[in-house]
Amino acid sequence: MTPEEHEREDAIRNLARWRNDVVAFARECLGFEPDDWQLEYLRALTERRNKRIPRLERKRRFALKACVGPGKTAVLAIVLWWFISTRVDAKGAATSITGANLDANLWAELAKWQDKSPLLMKAFEWTATQIRSRERPSTWFIDARQWANSADPNSLGNTLAGLHGDNVIFVIDEAGGVPMEVAAAAEGGLANVDEDEGREGMFLIAGNPTHLSGPLYAACTRDSTRWHVQEITGDPDDPRRAKRISIDWAREMIASYGRDSDVVKVKVLGQFPSVSPDSLMGPDEVYAAMKREVALLEYASEVKIMGVDVARYGDDRTVICIRQGRVMFKPKVMRNLDVPDVAGQIVMAIEKHKPDGVFIDQGTFGIGVVDILRRTKYPVLGIDFGGKPLSGHYANRRSEMWCLLAEWVKNGKGRLADMPELTNELTAPKYGFDKHGHLLLEKKEEIKKRTGCSPDIADALALTFAQPVASQAMRGFGPGGPVPVREYDPHSEKW
Repeated sequence: MTPEEHEREDAIRNLARWRNDVVAFARECLGFEPDDWQLEYLRALTERRNKRIPRLERKRRFALKACVGPGKTAVLAIVLWWFISTRVDAKGAATSITGANLDANLWAELAKWQDKSPLLMKAFEWTATQIRSRERPSTWFIDARQWANSADPNSLGNTLAGLHGDNVIFVIDEAGGVPMEVAAAAEGGLANVDEDEGREGMFLIAGNPTHLSGPLYAACTRDSTRWHVQEITGDPDDPRRAKRISIDWAREMIASYGRDSDVVKVKVLGQFPSVSPDSLMGPDEVYAAMKREVALLEYASEVKIMGVDVARYGDDRTVICIRQGRVMFKPKVMRNLDVPDVAGQIVMAIEKHKPDGVFIDQGTFGIGVVDILRRTKYPVLGIDFGGKPLSGHYANRRSEMWCLLAEWVKNGKGRLADMPELTNELTAPKYGFDKHGHLLLEKKEEIKKRTGCSPDIADALALTFAQPVASQAMRGFGPGGPVPVREYDPHSEKW
């Protein structure tokens, strides 16, 4: 066997081994020694191939929500090289927030790491718009894709379109400000993936959390159950901080702007900004409220309030939500119920949970539910979302309830049910002011049109802030004596 043949056999053996070990590829082929967070991320890519994990739990989508400067673009480049070089006829497409950003960062990073590997130099050709196999350039490549800020949604959706094959990979760098339409085609490219049959597909996004919209925001909130989301922080007080970030720089930023400023949150801590200029709540504030621990004795003696948002249309949901003081219980979400059925579900919830107050959205269908419950002697109160608020600062009742809800979330006391879809619902509504200067929340129909999702769970929770409810101590004990404190899991699925 000639030296060239020996070299080829060694390369084939290494590539076969590296296919299931991206960390070994990074170290041996590229001479790259990962930082702690990079090692965790690379291992997650390999873990997805573990057949002991149920098929539906194997991640194909990987998001990096990062502070500035931790080395995320280097990792994206290494993963692209790993995928394209260890799979025959693999295809990839990469884009970024702008064409100039793609050229100067990810595409340049790909060239940098190729220069460190004789194997990659020999097997692939790098150009300004494509990396292609020297042996099979028409079927084995990575494209550099760009999109125009002025493009219409259909044109944006074509940015990552057109890749088909057994092995495909899509990458969006600096995804914080990229439109959702750019990411849509990548989702379509994963449609035929079945790793058990040898067809692999991956979708990687990374960026600073600069926007409360777009693919990075969706991956971290609404769609988080489908994504492996890794957060990278430069927080000088966090032991898991990215080591490439200067502690002195991080402390200077915090001293200059304040830890709670949006500049520090995005650049240093790798967190989304507190709120958009026209939003009531930010995603990290909602996330913190979901993870907050509240002991039973801290809320057991508080009043228990039920809010019910009644579905208006067939694809919307009827939601029953209970909040007791600082704690939101796991809501009951239902679809396709008629008015008597909704009333029946509310009756069962009242009998089981014994709320101190029940507030029901008495919109188009809710008024019928309120009438049935009143006729059967259940003490419920119908709330008109567009009605007059209790305070003169708001344009209507719904705006007022949502502002009280936002204050409860943001004051460090409220405990939300841990539901990815609730993050999206709570942060989606925008607000403005009417001609009288009163705060006006975006209409539910407008939110649904803009985001594709109706904030039904959030509206039901907001209803628990409709008006004050007297505590048991103020009302005195009923005929049955004091209400006992019972152990109850507020986040249980059981209703």
